[in-house]
Amino acid sequence: MKMNKWIIVCCAAIMIVSACSKKDGDERKEQPKVEKQKAAEQFPLTGMEAKKDSSQRAIAITVNNHPKARPQSGLAEADIVYEVLTEGAVTRFLAIYQSEKPETVGPVRSARKYFIDLAKGYDSLYISHGYSPEAKRMLENGVIDNINGMRHDGTLFKRVGFRKAPHNSYITFDKIEKQAADSDFEMDKPPKPLAFLKKEEVESLDGESVSDMTISYSKDAVFASAFSYDANKEKYTRSTGGEEMVEYETNEPVLFDNVIVVEAAHHVADEQGRKEIALESGGEAYVLQHGIKKEAEWRNEDGRIVPYEDGRPVKLVPGKTWISIVPEMAIVSFGEK
Repeated sequence: MKMNKWIIVCCAAIMIVSACSKKDGDERKEQPKVEKQKAAEQFPLTGMEAKKDSSQRAIAITVNNHPKARPQSGLAEADIVYEVLTEGAVTRFLAIYQSEKPETVGPVRSARKYFIDLAKGYDSLYISHGYSPEAKRMLENGVIDNINGMRHDGTLFKRVGFRKAPHNSYITFDKIEKQAADSDFEMDKPPKPLAFLKKEEVESLDGESVSDMTISYSKDAVFASAFSYDANKEKYTRSTGGEEMVEYETNEPVLFDNVIVVEAAHHVADEQGRKEIALESGGEAYVLQHGIKKEAEWRNEDGRIVPYEDGRPVKLVPGKTWISIVPEMAIVSFGEK
């Protein structure tokens, strides 16, 4: 009898231990899984947090900068703006859009080889109205997906009444996207991302404190491009001919977080004064960020102008970037804070 009681006690103990072990195992299985927090998605050309789809293809548009074309529409939404000389002392802009889509952009102006080359660096859909002979050959040979006002004047491109041709051609993003779909252009391939500074790196930038920079494309101030750092906004403003660059519709200033100047050789290519620009050469550069100026060098990386310092690419302050391509650094001057 004693032996039987002992066997019963042992069996009961084993059952209790087994039940407890099973309960503990079930509790371990029921513990909620702690998922790793995903890093916030960023727009590739601004480094800003993307609260919407960031996989759109870039769209590059040649924008008029003749005095009769100012103020322009849609530049405030551009991720990157290149300023490049065309004929004489007049510059034009290549505005590259990816993170934002303005309703209207313009006035739109004609293509040049270097605008096409720069647009290709971001695998953009390229928009222009007109072209030089060389640019026409490139566009007709399919060097880049493009929409041109010479084929769509009065349909996709609208001539506004408050300006005179050739300073009055405008296009909306709705029409760009509709034509892109009709042309079967692939529009969901974002450009390769740029490198950006972290917040703490922005705050600790070192270099020469500079508040103002002026690029004098000629003796006529109406063609000067001047930048000033607004410490309150922590942004750069741009003015030309003494007037601040603003949006035509809102009169709000166009602001930038990075201003880059690069020197590249310019040569007159024809009797009309069109230029060839050595965009493959590399050379001297200035980088303005957060009120600080750095001396750098630039390289052409797959069509993009990239500044380097000590053999490494210069990281950008998250936000908008302006890039001026000048024939010589002698036309660039600075003011101290």
